[in-house]
This record gives sequence, structure tokens and C-alpha cells, in this order.
Amino acid sequence: MKKLISSLALSLAMSGAAWAAGANIPMDAAPQRTNDMSALQNGAKLFVNYCLNCHSASFMRFNRLRDIGLTDKQIAENLAFTTDKIGDTMKVTMNPNDAKAFFGKNPPDLTLVARSRAAIGGHSGPDYLYTFLRSYYRDATTLTGWNNKAFPATAMPNPLWELQGEQRPQYDKVVSHGREVEVLKGWEQVNPGTMTRAEFDQNVGDLVAFMQWMSEPEQNNRVRIGVWVMIFLAAFTVVAWRLNAAFWKDIK
Repeated sequence: MKKLISSLALSLAMSGAAWAAGANIPMDAAPQRTNDMSALQNGAKLFVNYCLNCHSASFMRFNRLRDIGLTDKQIAENLAFTTDKIGDTMKVTMNPNDAKAFFGKNPPDLTLVARSRAAIGGHSGPDYLYTFLRSYYRDATTLTGWNNKAFPATAMPNPLWELQGEQRPQYDKVVSHGREVEVLKGWEQVNPGTMTRAEFDQNVGDLVAFMQWMSEPEQNNRVRIGVWVMIFLAAFTVVAWRLNAAFWKDIK
């Protein structure tokens, strides 16, 4: 139930308005783990537990998770819902009518969010997701009691707060354009979560890596094939150059 409530909240931040909002802090670089099978498997688990209750991933089938090293049995027993078949797409479990009543619109599909966010924001989609999910803090002035430095005034409370705990932003005061402004310099842990800060960052990195992989599962294969194609073209260029020289050597 707690995970369901957290996932309900998560949909608010991942609405179209949220993706269009600009961040007022630099984006932290997301770890590049799309080739790390254990990280992707952990990210898939987090995605199913904290995202899939409200958000669909309608362009991804459960059996595609074989590509990250999972067997059909592992997928069926640990990731797919009891009503799902291994070949089904990752459908949302929430009734669309209920979702519209709760949020005013259905939560968006997350299959391509790591790519679509980059197209909207002009920066790396994984970097935004990684920063957003780690930038929550308590704010008594908001209706939910939460706020986010990557998306100020977000309507969504922290969906991962049990893992992260509660933190408070720390600021430096600097002068900019003749005015004194506060600049985020770091975070102070107020109440601990079930994970340490390092463990939480590690798990969020895994979750973002899975969402990045999910947005284009063939990306790594495409890169590997591309490398071999370039090697072949380089070798063929040498052969063609020598063949051309041999063909024309006796022609004055």
C-alpha cells in the first residue's frame, strides 16, 4: 500500500507540465550503467515497485527484460503482476477513470521519458531524472510538505522518502547582478531513511539507467555494430586504395 501511495504521487511530477518545467539548479550527471546487467535488473525492480502502479510502459514487454539477463521465471515471479502474461506490455495497474479523477489526467507513459525529457529540456534526460529524484526536501509552505530543487513547487511529494529519508538544502550567498542570491551548495540529512545517502544515489542511478535502457533497448547493440562497421570501412578503404594503385600503375 505504501508503494502504491508513493507511485500515485510519482505521477504528479511526471505529468506534461512537469516535463516542461525548467530546473533552477545544475543537473547532476547520471551514472552510465546501460551495459551493467545487475544495475539494470535492480532498476527494473525499482521501476515496477515505485512507478508501474500508476505509469504504464506500453512500448515495453515484460519478456524484453530477457535482454538484461532475466529469465522468464524471474520476470514472472518478481516483476510481472499476477494478472500479467510474460508477453504482455507493462500496463498501468490503476484504472484510467480513477487516475483522471485523482490527477485531472492520466499519468503519462514512461517508456520514452529518458529521451523525451532531453528533447524538451535541452539537456540529458537521464541527468534530469537523476537530479530530480534526489532533490526533494521538506517544505512546510507547500500543500504536500515537500518541494524539489530541480522542479520548484512540484505538486508531488517525495515517492522515495522512506528510502532517502528527509534532507534540507544548504545554501551559499553570492552577489549576482548587484543582488545577493542563495546558491545551493549541498544537502544536510535531517532524518535518515532505510538507505544511506550513497546507497540511495546508487539505487536511483540504477532506476534511471533502466529507464534510459528502456527508452532504446537496442542502443548498446547499435553502438557495438557501428564500431565494427567503422573498422570494416577503414580496412576496406586501405584495400580499395591499394587496389586502385595497382590498377593504374601501368597507365601513364
